[in-house]
Order: sequence, then structure tokens, then C-alpha cells
Amino acid sequence: MGKFRIQPHVRLQEWVAEDLGFFADEGLDYEFEPQGFAGASRSVSATDSAPLEIRSGAFEDMAEGRSCEVSAACHWAVNAAASSSHGKMWGKAYSVCESGVFVAADSPYKGPEDLAGVGVGVGYHSGSHYSAIQALEPFLQREQIELSFIGLPFDRVRQLVSGEVQAVNVFGAQYYILEQLGFRKLVDSTFIMGFLVAQDVDQGDLERYFSAIRRAQREIDLEPERFKHYWERELPDDLRALVDVRRFGPGERIVFEPYTRDMFERTHRWMESWELFDPSTAGTPTYENAVLS
Repeated sequence: MGKFRIQPHVRLQEWVAEDLGFFADEGLDYEFEPQGFAGASRSVSATDSAPLEIRSGAFEDMAEGRSCEVSAACHWAVNAAASSSHGKMWGKAYSVCESGVFVAADSPYKGPEDLAGVGVGVGYHSGSHYSAIQALEPFLQREQIELSFIGLPFDRVRQLVSGEVQAVNVFGAQYYILEQLGFRKLVDSTFIMGFLVAQDVDQGDLERYFSAIRRAQREIDLEPERFKHYWERELPDDLRALVDVRRFGPGERIVFEPYTRDMFERTHRWMESWELFDPSTAGTPTYENAVLS
């Protein structure tokens, strides 16, 4: 059997577990796939300085097949991908990630109500897509919520910093970058991340992985300042040069509670209410088939 392949998710836990020897303690034979979806770049700016639309995101990346045993994405996309047999959703843990819709400090938009008809930059079929809708629902009518699908998380940071876009929804490391650079958050969009595991993954390896990650989470909770330097491993060079990662927060917090049938079904119903997936693409939601509980 080959090594257990881990795709980091622009967060601290895997680096803490590796450097403190928790994976080794568990007897996990593993390797990282550091060039994962969340930390990549995909957007290209058009000649008129308006970002080109990117109609591919976390769901499509999972549907194409990830070459790892465990990875992460927003629970909406993992829910839909697992319902279509593009892997399984781990049902014994999930994470919660700080996120928000940001604008420039001198932006004329002062509150979420001001974003009616304004294209908020998000990633297609990804957490920023769904969480932007969820965050803006209390303030705007459906027809007033406008999104621009402009690439991956670090792309959106660059585009807001350069003034190419007026508003973006970002999470985790990208959130901390914009916050530190003085951009203003108009509304919180914090959301749940899920774990996608390979169909044929060894159950014992999964338990070893999550046992190590649980220990890492405990260490981060206890002494977050000790581990913030790991953010430097996750930032591209151009953005790393703009910030001091010691001022960042801890990022995603992994919650070792079940992703329940009710959570799964409510999430799927919400996606259906917004027609966020073609039913033929997203599959039929069946908790028993999609979730390893």
C-alpha cells in the first residue's frame, strides 16, 4: 500500500502535526501534496482591467478526481461531491473558518445593503460562493445579490488590493491579509469546511490522521502564537512580503463533532433552493452513501 497522501488546506493543523511528530506517533506513513486547489492561482485579468470569469471551482476540482487520500473544501461542495460518488465525506469532524466580505478602506460601500447589484468576487462552486450568498441573504433580495466568479482565494486578494474589483469574499489566511492591509469587512461570512476522503481509503489510516490532527488542534488552541509562523509556508511570495503573519489569527478550527444527517440534508436542501447545482451533476443526496459516519 502506498503512502497516505494529505492535501493541506491553507491552515496550520497539518504543519503542527508534522513538526511535532504527531503523524509519526500515530504510525501514519504519509506525504503531503502541497500544490492543492486552495493555495493555487487560476485567474487572469482581462485587458480592460476587469477580471475574467472563472466557471470552475472546488466542486469541479473534486469531480475531476483528487490524487490524495484526504483533502478539504467547503461543506457545500464536499456534500455535493460525495453525493455524486467523487469520494466520501468524513462524518466525524469538520472545521469552522473565519471569513468575510471585504472592500477598500475608502470604498463608498458602508454596509452589506450597499452591495445590491455589486459583483462580489468569489470562487465558483466554492466556499466563498455559497457563504457570500448565505451572508448577504438577510440584507438583500435574491435578485440583488450579484457575484463575480474571479478565481481562487489568493487571486481575489490580489484583485482587491490592485483595485480590479470592488468587493471580495475571503477566508482564513486571505482574510487576515486584507484585514492587516486595512481593508474593511462589511459582513461576516464564516462557514463550515468538510473533509473529502478517497473512496478506497484505509480506515485505519484515516483514524491515525484525525487522531494526529486532534492533537494539533489542541496545541493550537493552547498556544496559537507558537505556530503562526507556519502561515509563511502557505502564502505566495508576493503576498507574504506585504504582511506580518505573527499578527494573524489561528485560522480554521477543526471541530471533532459529527457532521450529522440533519446537517447534510439541510445543506443539500439549501443548495437546491438556490439551484446551485444541476441535479444531474450534484447527484442525489443519500447520507448513508455519501458520509463515513
